[in-house]
Amino acid sequence: MSTASDVPAAPRARDPRLDFFRGMGMCIILIAHIPWNPWTNWIPARFGFSDAADMFVFCSGMASAIAFGRVFAQHGWLIGTFRILHRLWQVYWVHICAFVTVLTLAIALDQMLDVDHYVREELKLQPVLDDPRTYLVNLLTLRFVPNYFDILPMYLVVLAMTPVAMALARVSPALAGAVSVALWLGAQAGVLELTADATTGRPWFFNPFAWQLLFFTGFAFARGWLPAPPRDRRLALAAGGLVAIGIPLGCQNEFQCYAGFGAAPALGEAHEALGALIAKTNLGPLRYLHFLATAYLAFLAVGEGGRRLAGRVPDVLRMIGKQTLAVFLTGLVIAQGLGALLDVVGRSPLSALLVNLAGQAILLIAALIVTAVKSPPWRKPPVPDRRASSPAGARPPRGSPTTQAAAPG
Repeated sequence: MSTASDVPAAPRARDPRLDFFRGMGMCIILIAHIPWNPWTNWIPARFGFSDAADMFVFCSGMASAIAFGRVFAQHGWLIGTFRILHRLWQVYWVHICAFVTVLTLAIALDQMLDVDHYVREELKLQPVLDDPRTYLVNLLTLRFVPNYFDILPMYLVVLAMTPVAMALARVSPALAGAVSVALWLGAQAGVLELTADATTGRPWFFNPFAWQLLFFTGFAFARGWLPAPPRDRRLALAAGGLVAIGIPLGCQNEFQCYAGFGAAPALGEAHEALGALIAKTNLGPLRYLHFLATAYLAFLAVGEGGRRLAGRVPDVLRMIGKQTLAVFLTGLVIAQGLGALLDVVGRSPLSALLVNLAGQAILLIAALIVTAVKSPPWRKPPVPDRRASSPAGARPPRGSPTTQAAAPG
């Protein structure tokens, strides 16, 4: 049994909204990853229950539905599964290379600045250097997932669930949704989780059995398993109310947020009281609803088809969003270097401004380079050689533009 969404469709133009919000997410994630970055106090995570990680996973689900769902529909389940395996292979080695690169950079920073800080304190990777045989084996088998490198492993596990979701959806999209909800409930109950450090028993910071719900929510919207939400004033008011409630409760306490709200003890206590409802590790239900409310307001704000996304800044964000994996990897690496730069020059408003803007510029440069690499000159149609089409030995008449251009002086 197949569904209407499984019928092969003609290629469609890229949705500017998807690239725009993926690019925005990449920029925010870079800011959040720079150690002790003053700008971190003003990212959306400080004023709500969800953050850029939620945006990244939701948009990844939509992008996967567009990129891989079409393969399943046009070439069948087996070929679609092989396509997913190919992507898993790519992302796995990106994860490994990112870890080795960032660890090497941290070691180099410690040596250059003559400190014992970046490996041990910032990244907390000293155990890897103390016992490399154990930790490197665990790294390659995903039994060691450091906190700074935890998004891509979660994405690997969730993406590996896609063939199962597509098989279930051939019976009924509702069945695929029910299984997704069941996995999420298992994570909430503490039944389903993975170990991020086999030596200590620490669980994954992003529980993939919980976060797959957000991924497949985006996937379902893009595949047409869920209809686009209506543009309804009452729904907008409800979403706005939930987002407004999250603003004063987004910061946990004065040590984790300096934007103002976190300094109020009563608000910090209220935040802590919400507990599992807004938990990040298991994607608490209130966190999930807060993201959907935020996404709905953004959906309304950009207009139908993203018609309001015009101008220089949206264009730049869309360019960044088109190359999410490469840009995310770039941000993961340069964030530590930018943090070290702030350690050296200080964290004044001016230095923070310049360092953060430099980081965003590097993300754009990375996106431009990857775009160029993906469309090399040899893939473009050849320029016709007019001389080859002219009769042999034929010369243009004297005084013609060609002879004039070739004449000396």
